Amino acid sequence: MSVGKGLKARLRQGESVAAAWLELATAEVAEIMVHSGWDVLVIDCEHGVGGLEAGLDLIRAVEAAGGEAIVRVPDAGEATLKRALDRGARSVMVPMVNTAEAAALVAANCLYPPRGRRGYAAPIVRASRYGARPDYAVNAHEELLVIVQVEHADALPHVAAIAGVPGVDMVFIGPNDLAASMGHLEQLQHPDLARAIGDVEAEVRRQDVMLGTVEGGGRDYAALRDAGYGLIVGPDDITLLATAARTAHARSRKELLEVVPAGA
Repeated sequence: MSVGKGLKARLRQGESVAAAWLELATAEVAEIMVHSGWDVLVIDCEHGVGGLEAGLDLIRAVEAAGGEAIVRVPDAGEATLKRALDRGARSVMVPMVNTAEAAALVAANCLYPPRGRRGYAAPIVRASRYGARPDYAVNAHEELLVIVQVEHADALPHVAAIAGVPGVDMVFIGPNDLAASMGHLEQLQHPDLARAIGDVEAEVRRQDVMLGTVEGGGRDYAALRDAGYGLIVGPDDITLLATAARTAHARSRKELLEVVPAGA
């Protein structure tokens, strides 16, 4: 994919993009998801079963199938981000960013000097096609989408400062963790959570930074689009498989236990 034609450009042009989570860390599942229409997949290296290395390997499968990958890294460490970017991640999501200082460090670790402090190995990494893109280091920032997650009550007083950090492209609201940190575990329609999310949305919009979140909590894709969200992450592969399996099993039990009328 050429510079400027990827996910970041789509979002900058005002498109609302629906994505899905990839948790199972298998290339076949990644291919199935993309071929089923999910052209943007979030490879979850925080909660997914495979961890960072398996997750980074999945970038190939997603892209080969015609999709684009966002890599949710497990932490904000310099080595973690460097490895993800060198291996070809063009979009990275960083969990639990609670302060402007933390956001600034994320941005710095993702961007080459003079914009940041990303370690240089451009000619030998997959991101530059192993040197086939000699301009990669100079232009990498144009296609790189840096997403920081606001998902804890500790972040709420700092949202404006977090969103205002140069190099941060999107604030992604994590309603489940945010609700839990506020004492409302699994209460996604609690009024306190709704007020907090509304405040975050307003602060991020004021900074002219993109918004992302997960689908649900009383708002569907259309409602989230209308609220200004560019990235909306919906189902995950585990839930899709488990739901289909339960539905199929329930149908088998229903049909096998049906009483056939005598003489039928």
